Amino acid sequence: MDLTPQQPPGAPGPEYSFDTDRPAPDASPPDSASLAEPPPPTMRTTLRRAAFGMVAGAVLVTGAVVAVPDDDNEAPPVAGPVSRAMSATAAGSPAALTDLTALIGDRQKWVGTHPSDADSWAVLGSAYVEVGRRAADPAYYTRAEQALKRSLDVRPGESGNTAAWVGLASLANARRDFVTAKKWGETVRKRSPKEWTVYPQLIDAYNGLGDQKSAITAVERFTELRAGVPALGRAAEMYRDRGWREDALATAQDAANRAKTPAEKAACLSRLGDLAWERGEPKEAVAQYGAALRVEKGHHPSLAGRARALAALGRTDEAVRDYQAALAKSPRPGYLLELGELYESQGLDGDSVGQYEKLRAALDRGTARGVDESLPLGRFEAAHGDAAAAVELLRAEWQRGHRSAAVADALGWALHRSGDSDGALEYARRAVDAGGQNASYAYHLGMVQRALGDYGSARRRLEGALRTNPKFSPLDAPLAQEALDALGEPPAGGPADMRPAPAPEPPAPAPQAPAPQVPAPQAPAPQAPAPQQQQPAPDGPAPGPAPAAGVAQPPVQPAPAPAAAAH
Repeated sequence: MDLTPQQPPGAPGPEYSFDTDRPAPDASPPDSASLAEPPPPTMRTTLRRAAFGMVAGAVLVTGAVVAVPDDDNEAPPVAGPVSRAMSATAAGSPAALTDLTALIGDRQKWVGTHPSDADSWAVLGSAYVEVGRRAADPAYYTRAEQALKRSLDVRPGESGNTAAWVGLASLANARRDFVTAKKWGETVRKRSPKEWTVYPQLIDAYNGLGDQKSAITAVERFTELRAGVPALGRAAEMYRDRGWREDALATAQDAANRAKTPAEKAACLSRLGDLAWERGEPKEAVAQYGAALRVEKGHHPSLAGRARALAALGRTDEAVRDYQAALAKSPRPGYLLELGELYESQGLDGDSVGQYEKLRAALDRGTARGVDESLPLGRFEAAHGDAAAAVELLRAEWQRGHRSAAVADALGWALHRSGDSDGALEYARRAVDAGGQNASYAYHLGMVQRALGDYGSARRRLEGALRTNPKFSPLDAPLAQEALDALGEPPAGGPADMRPAPAPEPPAPAPQAPAPQVPAPQAPAPQAPAPQQQQPAPDGPAPGPAPAAGVAQPPVQPAPAPAAAAH
């Protein structure tokens, strides 16, 4: 199959048919100057490509496609956006969005005249998933599903079309259907355990299900099969989730040092910015995000991350600017929620309400396109809307098997906000135990413990949240400080429940039955003669044994018993 660029227009958007030439609504058309067509291939090359169909075959760690070289003896194609996309994804690296757009246009043209090319349908479907994920446009997912199913119709997965199965796993992860993603991923792993492209999808699925053990195993296997920058990035995220910050930082830095392409470099630098932000270093975070944006202008994760860090530094005007720029690239619900909360923290209620309305609309669009929006909607409702409705949404999510730290935290907070702090405690603890060193999770657990009267534990959690990241949220960080101040200092000597209990007094001896004749008042017999010893009788000494003959008697002295007691 001929993979040389055909100078296509911008990739058709998800609302258009396969044979349209209209540009995508959310992706800029590639620069026509960069799509110069190389010299036409020879007839021998064309026949060889058509006969063997050596095109793309799998899905990248981020959901894009992986190209399979068609012949080791072929001369490398002239660099262009399609070739760059295929080369990047063949290495397991993210491709630039404009290059993915060009790849979509090229494959659409090809399948229009070669509808029986299963590999190209798989490439097209996987590229749709990645563009939809980056642009936060779930309409692309519908077209991805159509293309991937068409690929399987042409050649079933059992006949070797594992690329389409991996594409379906990527699509399920993008829709947050982690149960289905796990099913497709494990199907590929069982049939082809060395198919490295499936392991990133399994990692995402296991993390979404809260299965940390399986996720760690998948990361280790991915690293064995495909050592390099993508594997280092996955390892860094695994270390972060386990709370191993030093390991996460060292591994992420190693990945950034090895990254080559601009898209790969920007992703690595943005990860370093995330790590700096999470450990409460907003200035370092701003620097890392800025470096990423210098490498790839318009990298929306870095724009949103820098906005978050700028808000922590009090540079709110710049933060709003970056949030708006990120939303222009990718209107993700998370960005909408963060900007709304920033407005609310500034007392700009009208602006915050407007953002929350946009958030609801975005979630509605995702739900209509098959995306599971329960987690972002539950988070929003718990904090800003109907907490009881959030509990219902998130309980259903938990029952579906989506038991990640994020879902546990959201469900625990929703229960607390709805008045059930007893029920919230289990989920809040689980989120903290499984979520690494997340300041927001620690804050939620501390507030639940405070509501339950466990003030010592609440104080420790709130202190931990603010120590980890003093500005973790423009709304919640001030509330955490207020709650901590209200709890006051711990009592002198430590909490009462940590003092050793006093030793119990020995029980009184039981009365002896054989001595009923002894009157109770005569029990302290040694003290009875004391008054007589203190006041001698006027007629002579106290009665005692008869003195021996010829022995002079000493003057009358106090009784020896008290004297012995004095010693």
